[in-house]
Amino acid sequence: MKKQDLANLLALGEGFTTEFKRAGTSNLGREICAFANATGGVILIGITDAGEVVGVGDHNKLKSEVQAIARSAEPPVGVEVESVGGVLWVTVPAQQSKPYSFGGKFFIREGASSQQMSRSEIREFFYKEGLIHFDETPCERFSLADDLTEEMWTLFRRRAKIPAEMDPVTALTNLHLLGADGRMTHAGAWLLARDIRKFNISADVACALFLGTDKVRILDRRGFNRDVYSMIDAVVTYILSKINVEYIIKHVKREERPELPEEALRETVVNALAHRDYRSTANVQVYIFKDRVEIVSPGGLPAGMTEADLGIKSIPRNPLLFAMLHRMEAVEHIGSGIKRIRGLCREYGVAEPRIEVSEHWFSVSFPRPAMPDDDVHAEIHGAGTSGPQVPRKYPASTQQVLAILTASLTGEVTREQLQSATGMKDREHFRKEYLNVLLGSGLLEMTIPDKPRSSKQRYRLTSKGRTLLEQLHKNES
Repeated sequence: MKKQDLANLLALGEGFTTEFKRAGTSNLGREICAFANATGGVILIGITDAGEVVGVGDHNKLKSEVQAIARSAEPPVGVEVESVGGVLWVTVPAQQSKPYSFGGKFFIREGASSQQMSRSEIREFFYKEGLIHFDETPCERFSLADDLTEEMWTLFRRRAKIPAEMDPVTALTNLHLLGADGRMTHAGAWLLARDIRKFNISADVACALFLGTDKVRILDRRGFNRDVYSMIDAVVTYILSKINVEYIIKHVKREERPELPEEALRETVVNALAHRDYRSTANVQVYIFKDRVEIVSPGGLPAGMTEADLGIKSIPRNPLLFAMLHRMEAVEHIGSGIKRIRGLCREYGVAEPRIEVSEHWFSVSFPRPAMPDDDVHAEIHGAGTSGPQVPRKYPASTQQVLAILTASLTGEVTREQLQSATGMKDREHFRKEYLNVLLGSGLLEMTIPDKPRSSKQRYRLTSKGRTLLEQLHKNES
């Protein structure tokens, strides 16, 4: 190894495949064992947690101690130890006899730390001894020449916080996304994909919006198939665009509050993509119904987990992909997914999601809150009609709608008169969120429809508007 190799690792910092130790061999057996049970890794002795090089003395003695510790693992772990300047570089190659233990205990790498697991959990986690996780296996369809484009590399480099001057192959190799044989892993392919279906035909996400509470009538359908990180953002944006959004005016500034917590939805989408079984021929599916939002991923629970473990512990099915998403800050809190989702829903004041698990599927269903004056809002926003219908945005306040329709009873009125009746100051907000909505719903009509911007334009109540006005007055009494 050269000093430049050391500088590259220091620039990337600690992570799934890199551990810094200031001095000595304390807990070294734990770290070697954890790397051996994962994809391998590098331990740098003589580096502080902050990445400062302090170096160590008597390298020959320390090398012997490291080798002795590695041989004490069960089964013994083969490591490579060498000096790079004042630092001792310990390489733990990918191993073939998993699971490994040290001192009778089993450890696994999770994010940037090592966690203890029981032997049965280790066995189940790896399905059987010697089986490598699918995300760590080579992706034969990925071509460095054709698929590692400048556009995708720049996007990935920024997300993964890789120094701009670092060579792509060097960075990908140090992050274990690129194997020693020069082949991209599946995790790397999924994060660098322009179209993920090229590497896994069912690795995309299918979203659908339904009328009512069943799958009889589809109102809208979208598919997303870019890289995993991009799909997370796109799917969350899609869900938010199809559910209700409350507009709250605070200090003249408008705030938008989705009916379901965005953070909880994002965490669920991240989990669906990070922990799904990519060997399955099914894709992640998102269903939006009138009464719920369902996010379904193929694969059931990872080996070694039961339903009772949900919200208590986490065993990533795709540890390399999961660690990279954590590095890219798509995953905020390792091991707290379900617990955090439930907590976010409680804090937001909505019902906790229902979790359903089967052998081949994992489903999270968010109950949608019932909207006040739901029939009135459906009428105002055209839900279920051929007009501009989904999503309904509330509250387009019932009180303000009532004021506008009541003001129209006097006959043909100006925009200024309608806005004055609501007490609203922001002309653009009134026009977009109230006037245009009521016109589009057929509750109001223009006196000069062919010239909508005419200075002589007036507005009047339609028969449909009169019917709704009567209903609103009835609800107010």
